[in-house]
Amino acid sequence: MAQDHLAASSSLPEHARLSAFAGEWDGEEVVFPSRWTAGGPATSRTVARMDLNGFYLIQDSVQMRDGKQVFATHGIFTWDRDDRTYKLFWYDSLGYTPPSPASGGWVGNTLTLVRGSLRGNARHVYDVIDDNSYSLKIQFSPDAEGWADVLTGVYRRVH
Repeated sequence: MAQDHLAASSSLPEHARLSAFAGEWDGEEVVFPSRWTAGGPATSRTVARMDLNGFYLIQDSVQMRDGKQVFATHGIFTWDRDDRTYKLFWYDSLGYTPPSPASGGWVGNTLTLVRGSLRGNARHVYDVIDDNSYSLKIQFSPDAEGWADVLTGVYRRVH
């Protein structure tokens, strides 16, 4: 009998850990001045779900400033069993295609993911505060050593 190579294996506890970010979230953000935008306050709505047999957290966010949508993101998070790191595939309304996903891991309640490109390096730091809130800090560095904040935010679960 032929083996079914399309039979899904089971997700792991590492995958399930990403479910801390599943749900609907309202965010209060601070956008720092950068080459992409002037700084200032923003709000966001994030909708995230565990999907595809529990292997992926799929996250969509829309950022608003002055009552208008100014930025949107689509993120796909997973645990890579081969290299034993978490991965973040990040796409946004700036339209750059990342050459590779961000990689990293958890330390306590903090998930840190870093990716590089020809434009520089980005670091995403997600900190689970409790079941109903988390914070995010996105930072940029030309050399992956000196990091500057691009965005900070606190997100609260929508009930």
